[in-house]
This record gives sequence, structure tokens and C-alpha cells, in this order.
Amino acid sequence: MPLRFLIFLFLFLFNSNCKAQDNGNNLCSSSSCGKIQRISYPFRLKADPKNCGDKSYVLSCENNITVLNLYSGKYIVESINYNNETIRIVDPNIQKGNCSSLPSYSLSYYNFSWNDPYALTQLDRKTYNQVLDTKSIAFMSCENPVKSPLYIDTSSCTNGALSQSKRHTYVVVNGSSSVSDMVDSCGVELMAMVTRLGNINGSNVSFMDVHNELAFGFELSWSAGAVPRPTETKSFKQILRDIWSFFDASRYAIPIFTDIKKMSRGFKEKLGEGGYGSVHKGKLRSGRLVAIKVLGSSKSNGEDFINEVATIGRIHHVNVVRLIGFCVEGSKRALVYDYMPKGSLDKHIFSDEGTNALSCKKMFEISLGVARGIEYLHRGCEMQILHFDIKPHNILLDENFVPKVSDFGLARLCPLDNNVVSLSAARGTLGYIAPELFYKNIGGVSYKADVYSFGMLLMEMASRRKNVNSAAENSSQVHFPSLVSNQFSDDKDIDLGDATEEESKIIKKMMIVALWCIQFKPSDRPSMSKVVEMLEEKIERLEMPPTKFSFYPHEELAEDLGDGSSTTWSSSIQSGDMTSTDNCSSLEKN
Repeated sequence: MPLRFLIFLFLFLFNSNCKAQDNGNNLCSSSSCGKIQRISYPFRLKADPKNCGDKSYVLSCENNITVLNLYSGKYIVESINYNNETIRIVDPNIQKGNCSSLPSYSLSYYNFSWNDPYALTQLDRKTYNQVLDTKSIAFMSCENPVKSPLYIDTSSCTNGALSQSKRHTYVVVNGSSSVSDMVDSCGVELMAMVTRLGNINGSNVSFMDVHNELAFGFELSWSAGAVPRPTETKSFKQILRDIWSFFDASRYAIPIFTDIKKMSRGFKEKLGEGGYGSVHKGKLRSGRLVAIKVLGSSKSNGEDFINEVATIGRIHHVNVVRLIGFCVEGSKRALVYDYMPKGSLDKHIFSDEGTNALSCKKMFEISLGVARGIEYLHRGCEMQILHFDIKPHNILLDENFVPKVSDFGLARLCPLDNNVVSLSAARGTLGYIAPELFYKNIGGVSYKADVYSFGMLLMEMASRRKNVNSAAENSSQVHFPSLVSNQFSDDKDIDLGDATEEESKIIKKMMIVALWCIQFKPSDRPSMSKVVEMLEEKIERLEMPPTKFSFYPHEELAEDLGDGSSTTWSSSIQSGDMTSTDNCSSLEKN
């Protein structure tokens, strides 16, 4: 890992850490629940005084059983070791000796992020030897039998409990395989965690051996540096440990760079290129096609890379591109995605009539899929994900033209109840950036910025033309959404060429929804949930948006900033530095 990248992470973690106030923790007595005795700092039971323990480490006592709530799951606490700062928990549905009992909750590395209160790895603070290494177990169901030492047969125990539609069930223990070892005909049914991997390594391992480790439970480390006792601050060594934990805990699908080169046949077939680097076509050993995004050197020192991994690694939605794996090796960084054979949406919106031209109905279906993907980012996860770079180039299409929102390099993670994001620099692509990112007096920056970008995208999809045409002879033609708004305001028909009546209704509906999305003030725009509703509604029932209103003057801004309307940027115009006054995280330096 480059020293400057390490220093950047150090600065971020150091600046985000603050000295704790003496709040009386030293005066709190320990608590007990069932077999877990002497519960003390940083933990506390819900019934304990609020000033005891840390709010990130609250346990509950239910029917005399100590319970830890972790990512919407309730896990039984088996032990707490204050010497090595680990807590061992077990899924409540796992019954020792009964290998047909499966976990109630699915849990994997992707649930954890670098700033969570619990970590899956731990280094000895003196020797830096790894003393804890909790890993994932994947329960797989396969259409065909798999002959591989990595796949442990579960059929003697599970009896079809995993999947009724597929006959062959296996468990794969993380740590012995890489992305290229995954069998294409298999799907992941369930994920779980284990710590004592040494007991289930070898060629003669049965599922009963694996189940015994599930019954033992898995250990998590709590970071004393992240939760300092009163008057303590995080040391440099602890910060380095946090950095290590972030990368190591996310290695469920990390190929080495030589694997990356093999997948892409030496980066022979380039799919695209941009300021971020280049994208190449590749193939796994199973024959599965992938897209490999190799990040070039940039001023961001790795922020975009961490943003993308930390954000997209936790997303599972049909309209969001799927991250298969990533690679961090020295200064080399790469992301591995599912291959999208139909390319990016911009090739189909702005193409001449021909092979790339899509029907009006198909274009509408794509727009609805994109809206659902963004809606999921805003409300479907534990954290609100703001994309900040919605545009045709970042919408990919699979073989069936199902759209996938991609490129999360500028994204931010925020609590669901966080209404305003603090930014000190605009981010996105000119022509799609919401006006509040430049004009602070019209309203705060929020998820409504993505709504605006989607509106500009939707207008281009409906009209099959760029919204901003700086080469137009007539100034009224420069900004197409303004022209559409004026036409609606004057009750004039919009020239839709030789479109049929059904196509005209679809196009007009898309334009009406787009006009709602690109209202100048954020407060006047709908949420993405409302946008999805409007797109699914009949055009006759849609309320017309306000007309004759001021639009965001993209063309004037483009002139001020130079010819860069298609450039994605965050820090190229300004420093790109982010304030830390809100609860959002972009992992950019302060």
C-alpha cells in the first residue's frame, strides 16, 4: 500500500477521532445476565444507566439470555473476553449436534464496514500478528453436482432445507477460494460466520465439522481505539490496525493482480476509458464474463476506490451493478463487476437509427428500472446512499436491457434520517448536477440532488437528445427542458415526429415526470419513491408541474468553467474536500 495512501487514511481516521469526555464510566458497576457475568465497559445492558458503557455497545437481557443486536439480527452472547477485546456470539437457530439447524440470519463480510463498532479481524498491538480472523461460510445450491474440495456436501443434513428448486447443496468456507473458483451454476442461499477455521481445514472435512464450528459461534473484536475510555485518544498503532482491519475484513472476493491480468488476457479488450482509469473485458475460469475496472493514478489517493467498494459492496438489487471482487496490491487497484453486454445507456439514447436504437416502450422500461435502483439506494439499505453522478454513461445494460446503476466513486453513505449533507465542493457531471450544489441559498444538498440528475437523464431518454445544446443557433433551443416546459405552459403540442399515439403518451409522461424532478428548488422535487409511482401511473392522472419557472443555467456554468460538460469531477475544480459536520461518510480526507 503506498505510503501517501496510508497517510491519507491516517489523517481521516485521526481527524474523525475525538477525545471523550469523562462521563462517569469509571464509577459504573458491572452488570450480569444469565451466564454472562460482570458486563462492563464498553458494554452495558439496556436497563443500565445511560452514562454507563458506550452507546455503540448495548446488549439486552431477554429471558435471562444476553443478546447482541447486529445488523437486524439477534445473536446469543456466549462469552466476552476483556483481555483480548473479543465477544463470541452464535445464531439462535443453531442447535449443537443437530446439523439440520441452519442460521436464522444471513451475515457476511459485506455487512461490515471499516467504521463499524465490531471488526472481523484483530492484530496483536505489540507484534502485529493476526490473533483473530473471522471468515464467511457460504451455503450454496447448485443445479449440477460439483466436484471440488472447496465444496462440502450438506445434503446428508439439510434435506432440501436450503432450496427446493435445486437439488445439490454445499457449503464453501471462505479463505480457501478466490472469485475465479466460483462455479457458475451455483447460487448463494445463505451466509454465516465462523472463527475457528483451523478445525475445518483439510480434505476429509464433513458438514458436521462445519456445523460444530457454527454452534461454537464466531468472535468479533471491538476497537478500543474507536471507543476510548474517558481521557484516552486513539494511538497511531491503533489507527494502523483499523486500516488493516478495513482491507482484511473485506477480502471475501479479492483476487491478486496477476489473477486480474489473466482474467482480462493482459487487458487485451478495452470496453471504455475515463478520468478514473479504464474498463476491460475479462473471463473467470468458469467462463463467466466480467468487466474489470482498473483505476488509474489520481489526486484522490484512493478515495474513489474505497467509496466504491464500501458502498456497492453492501448493495444487492436487480437495478444496481453487482461487485464481484476487487484488488488492492501496492498502487494497483481494480474492481471486478458482472459484464454488461449491452454497454452503457448513452450509446442507445444518442445513437442514430440502427442497431442501437431502442423502442419507446423499452426506453420507458429502462427509465423505470433506473428509478427503482435509485429509490433502493435512498431507502432500501441500512444507510442512505447518495450517488451524485447519475447520467447515461453510468447506467449499464445487461443482455436483456435491464438497467444497472453503476460507478459509485462519488457516492456518500448517510443515515436514513439525515436530511441535509454538508459538502464544500460540488460533485458530478455538468448537465446533470443539481443547482443546490452551486447555489447554496436555494436549499441544502440531499437525496434530491440525485432526483434532479435522474430528471435530466429522463428528459434525454424521452427526447433522444442532449438537454444542453451549445451549438444551437436559437438561444431558446440551447436548454431543451426549458423548451418542453414552455410548450406545456402554452398548451402547445410537442413535436414527437412519427411517434404512435401510445408512444406519444409514454414520451409525454416521461417528460412530465422529468420536469417535476428538475424543479429548481430541492423542496419542489418529489422523492424517488414518488417518481416511481408517477412513472407507473397513467398520464391522465399525472399532475402537471409548475411551468414558466427558472431552470438551472447549465450552459452559462459550462462557459464559466470551460468546456467540460461531460467531465465527472469532485476535486478537479475545487479541492474536493468534504466537511465532517454531518453523519455521512465518503471516506474522503478532511
